[in-house]
Amino acid sequence: MYFAGLMAWRDSRASRRRLFLFSLSVVLGIAALVAVGSLSANLSQAIQVQAKALLGADLFVTSPAPLDAAVTRYVEGLGGQIAHESMFSSMMVFPQSGGGLRLVQVRAIEGAFPFYGDFVTDPPEAAEQLRGGGAVVVIEDTLMRQFGVRVGDRVRLGKGEFTVAGALRKIPGESAAVGMLAPRAFIPLSQLPATGLVGAGALARYRLMLRLPDRVDADAVAHEMRQRFASARLGFDTVAQRQREMGRALTNIDAFLTLVGFVALFLGGIGVASALHVYAQQKIATVAVLRCLGSGARQAFSVYLLQGLALGLVGAVMGAALGITLQSFLPKLVAGLLPFPVDFFISWPAVGRGMAAGVIICLLFALLPLLAIRRVPPLAALRAAVADDPAARFDPLRLAVWIAIAAAVSGFAVAQTDSWRMGLGFAGALGSAFAILAGLAGVVAWAARRFPATGLPYVVRQGVANLHRPNNRTVLLLVSLGLGTFLVLTLFLARTTLLREVADTGGGQRPNLLFFDIQEDQIGPLNRITREQGAEVVDQAPLVTMKIASVRGVLVETLLRDRGLRRDDDSDDGGDRRSSTRLPAWALRRDYRSTFRSVLNATERVTEGHFVGKVVPGSGPIPISVEESLATDLRLHLGDRIDWDVQGVAMASTVASIRTVEWRRLQPSFFVVFPEGALNEAPRTYIAAVRAADPETSARVQKAVVGALPNVTAIDLELLVETLDSIFSKVAFILEFMALFTVATGILVLASAVYTGRFQRIRETVLLRTLGATGLQIRRILWVEYAILGLLAGAVGGFLAVAADGLLARFVFHTQAAAPAAQLAVAVAAVAAVTLTTGALSNRGIAKLPPLAVLREEA
Repeated sequence: MYFAGLMAWRDSRASRRRLFLFSLSVVLGIAALVAVGSLSANLSQAIQVQAKALLGADLFVTSPAPLDAAVTRYVEGLGGQIAHESMFSSMMVFPQSGGGLRLVQVRAIEGAFPFYGDFVTDPPEAAEQLRGGGAVVVIEDTLMRQFGVRVGDRVRLGKGEFTVAGALRKIPGESAAVGMLAPRAFIPLSQLPATGLVGAGALARYRLMLRLPDRVDADAVAHEMRQRFASARLGFDTVAQRQREMGRALTNIDAFLTLVGFVALFLGGIGVASALHVYAQQKIATVAVLRCLGSGARQAFSVYLLQGLALGLVGAVMGAALGITLQSFLPKLVAGLLPFPVDFFISWPAVGRGMAAGVIICLLFALLPLLAIRRVPPLAALRAAVADDPAARFDPLRLAVWIAIAAAVSGFAVAQTDSWRMGLGFAGALGSAFAILAGLAGVVAWAARRFPATGLPYVVRQGVANLHRPNNRTVLLLVSLGLGTFLVLTLFLARTTLLREVADTGGGQRPNLLFFDIQEDQIGPLNRITREQGAEVVDQAPLVTMKIASVRGVLVETLLRDRGLRRDDDSDDGGDRRSSTRLPAWALRRDYRSTFRSVLNATERVTEGHFVGKVVPGSGPIPISVEESLATDLRLHLGDRIDWDVQGVAMASTVASIRTVEWRRLQPSFFVVFPEGALNEAPRTYIAAVRAADPETSARVQKAVVGALPNVTAIDLELLVETLDSIFSKVAFILEFMALFTVATGILVLASAVYTGRFQRIRETVLLRTLGATGLQIRRILWVEYAILGLLAGAVGGFLAVAADGLLARFVFHTQAAAPAAQLAVAVAAVAAVTLTTGALSNRGIAKLPPLAVLREEA
């Protein structure tokens, strides 16, 4: 072992610059892994520390109706502290601004909430005044600025008049973005009756906030209350649940960053394998001399295995250092996406995992080309042609290494994604891409051998012949370039898909006003008023309120009590197989505000079944369209029956289609869509989305509509849009920033794969020079070869990337894939250009080598 280490060190003296260049392939991959892993650890710790303070209580119990006395007695029996809250929306009047109006979320509270964290107001004593029970209100700071309100001014809510005690800065339980749809206004619960806004039929929610004794587990209490009060339609929020929700807030970003690390490291492995393949061939003469001097095959192999291991270690150390540096900036990038600060610390376990993964992947990929060194005969020291391809014969160890690589990549993918299905899906996609590209290389070499080259220019014939000649690089280049293109373009398309997901797709025509509670006889006047004020109704839809009565014949009360649904599955053999599936209580209890129309709008797309737009009234079970996520939660399939309680009237329906909805677009969207003719006689209201050209027009439209139709609720979306745009731009920057790492790695791999062909082209070039070929002819021959390989690798890699992005969009990001044809064409052309440019640069000067070089080599 001492001899192998000493020989590896001495032999590397002439090649250290090249070995260092090869190590760059894995440096960026390990850097991405370390940065992403450490950031995930930072986020997890921050979420764990902040969850209780962010929630403000141990348990929230929410109800759409005043809480039953039995529920209150049960909660009081738990001990601890209790706070009460009633929540509803109403218009606030600002007399100081000339009677300005704004929809607000009225939050009537009583008790010492928050129990954890701080209720931050300006001035600070406003929170204590609110708890004192007087006729005071604390409102959003943005609302005060919008209407020029100062502390001490008076505002009106319904019949009540309140003094502004201060501005809300922060309150546990929600982020500031919650207040953008309708700003919050906190009043004492004791003052609620004076407003006259809450009574029979009012759309309000009621909430209990609990601080439980240390011995009482909040999740256990929530579970017990679900069972005991199954018919009360209660909702629960606990610290543990809030932790999970905050962890899911960046789900798609986390999945993308995981993909970045995975792709970057795998690209690094490809780069190492491609580079060491040629490096090993360059060392055949050295190995043969060692064999002549008595060195064994294993000993010679150990020399270069140590060099490959050193390559991985150097890359791991450099990658870890770069990853730690990068990770110090990532928390600043995600600041604002979560409602708490993320402190930077180095996660040494994440650093260790990234370095270990990099070394293992590097070593395994290095073994593939280095195993051929074991088969270099001593005779190769005398005749170079003897060792043209020492790996030509079957080697069981190579098969074992391939199996080890497959296992390592699969294990790494599963560990990165925390999902064996997703991880094996990634690994399977890579294996399929490798098999397709290797098969394509064989087909290309076979076709080149049989290509009818008669009549073509000499340089074209020679370039095509290079694809099948001995020592050809067709398989190596097509697999390396194709896999690199596939991985980089997959990442590019995934980035494009996510950017489109978070982008503002409505453009200049997106609605910035929403009007609710429009009666049937008011929708016409509302359209007329908006036109007169210089705005337009972009979209409008009828709303019919309903509840689910039964699913597949099982009553909701039974499902809520049993928390499961037995579903019959018909099998081919006539057997009766049954399975019990838990259905989410929220989906069974909630009120559904559904609509009816004859066609789907631009935000919807049918994924299963057929959308039925019109039916004859009273024609039997109504064919409905159900949104995809709701169908998943309720385990619905085409043909399943749902019975509805439409404001006291029973109505039967069957699932005729399942569709996706782009909820991110700010326009009316619904979980359930009925066809025309089914709900025409049902009591309904309307919702209208309006586009106003500027803030002045928006204010004028709101004032005119609320003045003429006082029951109509107006929501100004401009503040919400601005908030979302700032978040989306931050997300887009993160995606672009991290994607650069893999793109840089991919370019390195593509360039190094072509660059390593220089050694194999020297002998052929010199032979052509001996036969009289000019330098220009030799360059053109290489251009033809590289152009064919680059275009084929780019085209096939692009095709595979489109397929992979479709799978990622559907099963990982849960959105619609984006495959921009123009950008894909540019990417394929770029791969060909990189191949040609690198080939031209790496083979520069070869045509000037004297013919005597081959004779000396053979001598």
